Amino acid sequence: MITKIERVAVKARTEKELCFTSLAHHVSHERLWNGLCSIPANTGVGIDGRDVRRAKEDFKEWVTPTIQSIHNRGYKAPAVRRVYIPKPGKNKAKRPIGVPTVLDRSLQIATSQVLSSIYEEDFLDCSYGGRPKRNAHQAIATLTMAISSCKVNWVYEADLKNFFGSIDHGWVLRFLKLRVGDPRIISLIERWLNAGVMEDGVFVKSEKGTPQGGPISVLISNLYLHYVLDLWIEKVVKPKLKGEVYYVRYIDDFVLCFQYRSDALAFEKVLPKRLDKFKMELEPTKTQLIEFGRFAKRDSIRFDEKLKTLYFLGLNFYCSQNLNGRFRIGAKTEKVRFNRSVLKMKQMMLKNRHQPLHIQRQLINVILGGHYRYYGIGGNFDSLQRFYRIAIRLWMKVLSTRSQKGRLSWEKFNKILKSFPILEPRIYVTYRDLRDMAQL
Repeated sequence: MITKIERVAVKARTEKELCFTSLAHHVSHERLWNGLCSIPANTGVGIDGRDVRRAKEDFKEWVTPTIQSIHNRGYKAPAVRRVYIPKPGKNKAKRPIGVPTVLDRSLQIATSQVLSSIYEEDFLDCSYGGRPKRNAHQAIATLTMAISSCKVNWVYEADLKNFFGSIDHGWVLRFLKLRVGDPRIISLIERWLNAGVMEDGVFVKSEKGTPQGGPISVLISNLYLHYVLDLWIEKVVKPKLKGEVYYVRYIDDFVLCFQYRSDALAFEKVLPKRLDKFKMELEPTKTQLIEFGRFAKRDSIRFDEKLKTLYFLGLNFYCSQNLNGRFRIGAKTEKVRFNRSVLKMKQMMLKNRHQPLHIQRQLINVILGGHYRYYGIGGNFDSLQRFYRIAIRLWMKVLSTRSQKGRLSWEKFNKILKSFPILEPRIYVTYRDLRDMAQL
């Protein structure tokens, strides 16, 4: 037997023009509880100061009034607490993050699950970020395989400037109403868009944008770019171009691969006009058109020129070749991301240097394991090895500060490593995995 929400997905898949007029009843007690349980216990609290533990204890008290307020179109979305986190590699620049209340977050999770049952049938295969069963490695695999095995000579990489803060509320609601006709859900989304933010005790009204950090913001961002970019590129741009075109998007980072330079230049010219219509603009420092691919590699060798690298999702990609002399895409952890990981490791070690060695080893392995699992892409083993060697040197240096007897010798430290070994580098996504994961 299929569930009610699965029936919605089936209808969305079979009736592409259908507008769903009754969805709010799917935001049930059970779905709210499951959403609450999916929130980590140590997550940040919103403006009401209520944490996950307390929200679970009081669940029976607030769940029924919350659901009733949705059906009465009287739900009052609380303001989002705004915090700032440092941007990687930038000392002064910070990224604003919105922290909804735990209750509001569980409702956002439940609502996004209901809406995802519709939009997962509409979203194209070119988008990966913030979608179930689709991750960054799949996006990387699709990009690398397009360049490696298809007719690609030019690559256009782009990033949207202040994307989450620039989303136009009017366009969001217009896009939403194409598939959602339930006024209760429309009202709920509109109240979240207009909830505003609380910063240092001062309320700031939201006239545009959606706070980065809320579960519903991810769905809204994918919905927005589905209509602004994905469908436009697939239905309008590609048919007008002469050669092959491949498009990959992860939230607001996207890359297009072109066969012909003329197609790439034509797209580069028209894209700003398209974005301006929907109140978006490109980040010039993260946008470029470069010659990239097997023929670019061949010509660079012939004319002794150095090719530019392609940046995507924390990795720098470059044109290389395997042992047989065949073209291959090489990967290397981007410098800023690498330094951020090193800094995170150093700060953790200094903070926990008083802990027993087995505890320190465990904490080190948590960071190493996470780093390997994400950056362990075929061709990036050298960067993993470098991070591993730095971790060893940092640990020895930190352990030397625990005593006034002087620096720890390598002989003693190697004995410690033998008794408390740390994770060695490992490739988690091989070239064969990339071929299997690619969705071309």
